[in-house]
Parts: sequence; structure tokens; C-alpha cells
Amino acid sequence: MKSLCLVFLAATLLAGCNSSTTSGSGAAGATSAAALLTPGPWRGELATQGQKIPFLFEVKTEAGKPVVYLVNKGLNGEERLRCDEISAAGDSVTIRLHVFDAALVVRADGQDKLKGVWVKYDSKTPYRVPLVATAGAQSLFNGADSKDAASFAGTWKTTFTDGKDSYPAVGVIQQKGADVVGTFLTTTGDYRYLSGSALGSGLRMSTFDGSHAFLFEAKKEPKIKVTAANNEQTGLPRALAENAYRGELNGDYYSGKSGHETWTATLDPKAKLPDADTLTYLRKGESRLNFKFPSIVQGSSISPTDPKYKGKVVVLQILGSWCPNCMDETAYLAPWYAQNKARGVEIIGLGYERSSDYQQAASRLQKMKQRFNIGYDLAVAGVSNKDSVARSLPQLAKFLGFPTTIFLDKKGVVRSIRTGFSGPGTGQYYEEEKAHFNRTVDKLLKE
Repeated sequence: MKSLCLVFLAATLLAGCNSSTTSGSGAAGATSAAALLTPGPWRGELATQGQKIPFLFEVKTEAGKPVVYLVNKGLNGEERLRCDEISAAGDSVTIRLHVFDAALVVRADGQDKLKGVWVKYDSKTPYRVPLVATAGAQSLFNGADSKDAASFAGTWKTTFTDGKDSYPAVGVIQQKGADVVGTFLTTTGDYRYLSGSALGSGLRMSTFDGSHAFLFEAKKEPKIKVTAANNEQTGLPRALAENAYRGELNGDYYSGKSGHETWTATLDPKAKLPDADTLTYLRKGESRLNFKFPSIVQGSSISPTDPKYKGKVVVLQILGSWCPNCMDETAYLAPWYAQNKARGVEIIGLGYERSSDYQQAASRLQKMKQRFNIGYDLAVAGVSNKDSVARSLPQLAKFLGFPTTIFLDKKGVVRSIRTGFSGPGTGQYYEEEKAHFNRTVDKLLKE
């Protein structure tokens, strides 16, 4: 049985990796994909960690071929991630997921029903998560009733913990009846578009963008002061135990195949995170970044000392094509650059990819460049972990996460380093993020 499973997995991965056309090779493939993917709304469900993570998508027919849109709702409205690389092989269809190295591999399971797997190709060991999907307009979560739904609207001072370590976050939730949308902001980014329902005193929110599948669950409970006597019942980490409060919300956060954390939150309209401009910094005595990385254009390299950047304000974007927050920042920077490059500003994207192989890494970044119509330069800088960034940019004393944005003045001196990016799923925080970026660049351009 194990050998059969391995053969099936290899065939599935091969089918996904060889998907280079939008609807398979030849008319038979196109017909099969179109027949399997009924146009209209769909509801999918990922089965992982004993939980079910629901998501919504829509199938449309464009130029005679099926196109899938992942649909996520949030504080700034609706996100629709276009997935147009769809291929058919035998009785299965592979849907490559936007810019990410991942896919849905599905087959028919009755009338207007699909069964299959979500495959993450870019993991150290590619893994699969079972899924089912049903055609028709449906809610993410069933059973919500506005009559008995508790109110979860507001700004929440939040703490996540994996059992050992904890980190702060700010939760923002809007609610209409039993329907909720929101997100959580952390020091290294946000959890993007979250939506779901209030079910009595319970809250459930989920999202699926192709790279990440998240499920947040919580119960609303009375705020209780933590003491040594009751700490065993609070679930708070030891460091936060005494003289603190167990939050009004207490719940679980599930991520993908195995990620799990608990979280607690207290309503606090003044909740905020540490200043994003103070978290990443240079080593003492350093003022510049010295690097020379291969460009995604084979045979060329990129350095901030290149003549192209002389006398210009330069923005360094530390990113990865696998990173949804980096995708959000890129979706903003690409059109911004097109509109502002004539002012004397350049952007360099430093890509840290899952693969250490140059060709594979450059290919992933090329796909990102095409998807977002990126006009600025992209380089292959390393692999996607903090140690790789530390080795390739040794002038940095501390690096926390992707994305990180570094601003260089016209002399090449590092003037500001900003950790994370509050994307379009964060509502007003996204507007503040864009305003901060423009203020920083404007100030350096005036010097």
C-alpha cells in the first residue's frame, strides 16, 4: 500500500509541475477541465488537524477556458486571486494557485462535487491536505444566526502562543449580524483576509490564498484576573501569568497541515504593536548594505553601487514569492514604481526562495514579475530563512521576517528599515502603511 501511495503522489506532483498551459494540452484536456469545473460559486473544505477549513472560490469561463478565482472577504472588501493555469490529465484536473508553488488536484465526486488534495510543492517534503468542494452559493460556516450571536466587533489586544513562546498581535473585527470580517496584525505582517461567522458565543474565521490555509476559533468569556491560584485554568503562558487578565476571547489558531497555536484577546481600542521602524536595524558602525546578487536575468548581477542607482533614492524589498504578505506589498509597489520612477527612485527586490537552485528560484521570481507586472529589478539573494538573510546581508544586526523594506538615501546610506507590511486585508492600517511609505520616500527625495 505504501508503494502505491508513493506512486500516486509522484504522479500527482508530476502532473502539477508539468502544468504549463491554461487548460491542458489539446482539446481533450480542455474539454475535461471545463466539464469538471462547473461555472459559478463553489465552497471548498480542507480537512487537517481534525478540523475543516472552509474557503470559497468561483469558476468562470474566459476565452473558452475555465479560470478559478479564490475569493476572500476582509476589512477592505473582497479579494479575488486569479488562477488561470489549469490542466487535465486522465480523470483529474490540476489548478495551480496564483503565484504560489501549490495546486488543487481534484476529480469528480458526484454531480457538481469535487474531491482531491491541496498540494504544497515548495515545502521541504511536499505535502497534501485532503479537500472536498461543492458547487453553488454557500456560506463559509453553517449554523450562524444573528439573533443569538455575541458581538465580536472592535480592536483586540491579542497574544498568540505555541506552548513555549508567545507573540503580540492586534485583532481587528467588523461584524454585521452574524457575519464577521477581520484580521490579526503582528510585528512581521498580518493574517490577511479573514471572514466567517459569530455562532452564539463562538467565533470562527478562515482564509485560503493558495499558500496558507488558516482557521481561527474562539469563545467569548468573562474577563478574569489571573492569579497563582487559578493560572492552571487560564491557559496563559507562565511569563504572562500573574497580575494579567485572561482575555475575553480564548481560542485556537490552525495553520495548514500541522501549525497550531492558542490565542487570547481583550477588547482594547488603543491596542497597538511596537513601531515597525525600530525592530530591524544595522550593526553598530554600519551605515550601508554591501551586496552583489545574481539578477533573475541570467548572466547579470545587481548591487546598490551599480551606476543605475547612483544619486537616486533606492528601496530594497526583502521578499519571497511564497510569502502572501510579500505578495500584498508587491501588488502595491509594482504600480507605485511605474508611476514614480521618473522622480529619481528605484526599487530592488531581493528574493529569498524555497529552493537553493538558482534556476528554480529565478523561475519563481519570474512568475511573480509577470503576475504583478513588476518593472523594477529582482535578484536571487538566498533561501527563505532568517539565517540566509543574515549571511547575505551581514550588516544587519537583526532580521525578523518577510517582507522587510529598507530605504537608502541618494548617497546609498540606510536611513530606515521597516519590518512587515500591513496589507489590503487590514483596513485603515493598509492606508496608514501606504502613507508611511510615501512620507519616507518623499522626505529622502527632497534631500
